[in-house]
Amino acid sequence: MERGFYTIMAAQFFSSLADNALLVIAIALLIDLHAPAYLTPMLKFVFVLFYVILAPFVGAFADSMPKGRVMFISNTIKITGCGLLFFAMHQYHALAAYAVVGLGAAAYSPAKYGILTELLPPEKLVIANGWIEGLTVASIVLGTVFGGVLITPAVANVLMGFDFPFIDTGIDSALEVSILLVAIIYAIAALFNLYIPNTGVDHRIPKKNPFYLIHEFRHCVKLLWTDKLGQISLAVTTLFWGAGATLQFIVLKWAEVAMNYPLNQAAQLQGVVAVGIAIGAIMAARWVSLRQSVKVIPLGIAMGIVVMVMILVKDLWIAIALLMLIGGLAGFFVVPMNALLQHRGHILMGAGHSIAVQNFNENLSILLMLSLYAALILLDVHIYVVIVAFGLFVSVMMALIRKWHLLNQSKEDSLHLIGENKKH
Repeated sequence: MERGFYTIMAAQFFSSLADNALLVIAIALLIDLHAPAYLTPMLKFVFVLFYVILAPFVGAFADSMPKGRVMFISNTIKITGCGLLFFAMHQYHALAAYAVVGLGAAAYSPAKYGILTELLPPEKLVIANGWIEGLTVASIVLGTVFGGVLITPAVANVLMGFDFPFIDTGIDSALEVSILLVAIIYAIAALFNLYIPNTGVDHRIPKKNPFYLIHEFRHCVKLLWTDKLGQISLAVTTLFWGAGATLQFIVLKWAEVAMNYPLNQAAQLQGVVAVGIAIGAIMAARWVSLRQSVKVIPLGIAMGIVVMVMILVKDLWIAIALLMLIGGLAGFFVVPMNALLQHRGHILMGAGHSIAVQNFNENLSILLMLSLYAALILLDVHIYVVIVAFGLFVSVMMALIRKWHLLNQSKEDSLHLIGENKKH
């Protein structure tokens, strides 16, 4: 594996670690500000909003300069969002500040994935994605646990005990200390960004006119959705990320109702799912080639079925095993499909544009599914009903996607496109 790949992994790890710790802290901040329960999933909503709004532009932005520089700028924006969150005095101020962090993430994403296709050959993409996803999930585990630890009363009291002699930091609460620590982690990620190698790819973009970029983006969306392999992999990843974002909040609510856990403990159960995803991702990287990637779709059907079993669980150890299984199934099927999508996107339109299209679809799914979940919470629908409906939805949609792929294959074999070299 290229040496620069390990620098990319380090940068991604710290940035993702901070992202996930900050989500837990932001939830705690909303609770501290006495925000209504339906606003909690809205944190994720405002975070991904810029992914959708700026989708026509972030791909061109990622392709306009070396990816390491793009990632550095993005982490700087995230640090700015932390600063705004630090001074948030109202629930809507907190949401707005967290949206700025999402702006940085929206610009970051095309670069972090796009550089893989610039740095590595197609045959290494599944392995690279397996390592990236595994490390990302490790950062999710540690980030959610870290965020949960920071808001634990005992730890909060210790943090408040630290002070600099002769300096008034203006820090008056444990949440403020927590936000400051997260900002420092973003700064560490930004430092690694400076050492990501320039791959030598020509970063001049032919057009900068926003209307042209919107037109070009529409063309790229159409191109990827009409490609026989692109449409299937895009459908799977779109569903996965929408479902995954919603599952984060379902687990928090389920842990509260079924296990009587407070936020800091419930956040650790989120981490268990992430451990399962890491294991599944590593197994997929080891055993599934790019050419075999479409064969993992049935595991998505199984994941939806297993999710519904959550309503029967009251014991902690059974809960851990079940959540790890859910994560394992998710990791095993999403990594090959993500690699396939990257490969087809790189062939059809270039890495940055491809990832921007992917982000647009995936985050539109997140917006829709989180809005639906927030509406169910607002209507006081029991979490067990939500879990069953969620599991059925995932299984049925994955079954339909599999049927779609089989129908495509019955008309014309598209698997020969895997491994095709870029012609333009």
